[in-house]
Amino acid sequence: MTYETALSNGKKVLKDAGIMECDLDAWYLMEYVCKIDRSWYYLHNFEEMEEINYQEYCLLLKKRSERIPLQYITGSQEFMGLKFKVNSHVLIPRQDTETLVEEAVKRLEAGMEVLDMCTGTGCVIISILKQKKIVATASDISKQALLLAKENAKKNQVEVNLVRSDLFNNINGRYDMIVANPPYIPTGVIGTLMPEVRIFEPIEALDGKEDGMFFHREIIQNGRRFLKSNGYLCLEIGHDQGGRTAFLMEEHGYRNIKVIKDLAGNQRVVCGNLPAVK
Repeated sequence: MTYETALSNGKKVLKDAGIMECDLDAWYLMEYVCKIDRSWYYLHNFEEMEEINYQEYCLLLKKRSERIPLQYITGSQEFMGLKFKVNSHVLIPRQDTETLVEEAVKRLEAGMEVLDMCTGTGCVIISILKQKKIVATASDISKQALLLAKENAKKNQVEVNLVRSDLFNNINGRYDMIVANPPYIPTGVIGTLMPEVRIFEPIEALDGKEDGMFFHREIIQNGRRFLKSNGYLCLEIGHDQGGRTAFLMEEHGYRNIKVIKDLAGNQRVVCGNLPAVK
């Protein structure tokens, strides 16, 4: 079995299973199993693939055909140009969330203290740390998520203080910024999501309760007590939650509120700050 034939078969297997990105995923799985890149492949595509690699490739194609996310199979996902370990205990980092990092970085200065809530893999706070010299704290209710965030911080050579907390329950001190990508999908919508998401990604990282806004309300209302004067709150939101989130922030005294769209043109982030104490 040559590499070219194996790849062609892989694409067909995934296409027949209804995988939208069948060509890309077939390649990524081959790249992962054989530890090769595109340049190597085009120089050796007519050579025989090692049998042990082919058997593993077929096994991983089967897993992907069962709609297990590619990232859970390879254990890795790129975000903001960095590599992050992922597993089934955390939400897979998505490109949309890069908007949250970009907006946070715009408002930060060196030495500021930042709290990242619902940190998951730690991709948001770690990506911020790679761009700004801040004092970073990250929290999550999941012990497994925090263990993974610790690994990712070490892998990307940054320091983060990790706290296990159900929202603000175990949080102390005040911060110049609170940043969060909380669960925001309405409970009733979860059943309509792709199998990769609704079956395999952790429900607690997706479910924003009845209207998807439960965690936004909690963070907006209680975040005031943990923000310094002029402190910022930056939240990732669902595509139709910008107006409601901005209204809630205004109700609770935040100012300079902005709803920011992602590269696809969808509402993605809401930022605002508390008025400075004179």
